[in-house]
Amino acid sequence: MAASTANVNGITSLLDGYLSTFGFEVYPLKVGWYNSLLPPTLRLAYPDDCLAVVVLSTPALFEQAFLPFMEERGCQGLSDPIDQCVKHCVSSAVSRCFPGQEVDVRYDYEMLPSRKPKFLAQTAAHVSGGAYYYQQSDVKDQPWAERKMFGVCVHPRFGGWFAIRALLVFGGMTVGSEMVQPLPPDCVPSREGRIQLLEAFNFRWQDWTYRDIVRPIQIYSQKQKDYFATPPAERFALLKTWGLLSGESDQPDSTSDAENQVTGHG
Repeated sequence: MAASTANVNGITSLLDGYLSTFGFEVYPLKVGWYNSLLPPTLRLAYPDDCLAVVVLSTPALFEQAFLPFMEERGCQGLSDPIDQCVKHCVSSAVSRCFPGQEVDVRYDYEMLPSRKPKFLAQTAAHVSGGAYYYQQSDVKDQPWAERKMFGVCVHPRFGGWFAIRALLVFGGMTVGSEMVQPLPPDCVPSREGRIQLLEAFNFRWQDWTYRDIVRPIQIYSQKQKDYFATPPAERFALLKTWGLLSGESDQPDSTSDAENQVTGHG
């Protein structure tokens, strides 16, 4: 099925109408934009003109989706509670907005059998125009010698106070040349600012300061900060103190949290 730009707007409007109430944003992209930046082993196995949508979470997710989710449904099994909430919200949106359609949903915490991620979250956010992915190569005359510096995305309105949660690939839907790739807003244009950002993210990510590289319109609430500052293995105990879990519970799988410290998860 071919999709016009109007169809793309309709698809994103449907998703946004459902997910925005839970603190999410959605940005469309072509698979070819994403694949063009990656080696063959990391590309999506879809045509270049296939439609995809990246889903971001804003600071509002915690109060508008996560806490109500825990109160109403609780946590099931071993996986991370935030991941369970995001999966519930996104899968519900897909089933309600696109019943019977082919939609390949990939979450930021999912890995392939090869241990490669199912999608590179920051690359997807960058090519969709949702957030600018600042990397070591974006700094001229680098001061770090041979040291590897991990990159980080910055949102034009939320700075670093957001996360990239999922990629939806509409396998049976292609988009024509009328869909033009947007440029993500360059929120940190100076060399000095980019050095400050990458050093804060790589050396001091626990102090939250990299998230304030631009003035955000909203940040995490103190309760949300307390949750993400708590080691993953101790978060179930914290949720119990908040009255959101009762009795004996399995501990969350901390793998996704550790892997996502360099992708803006949480």
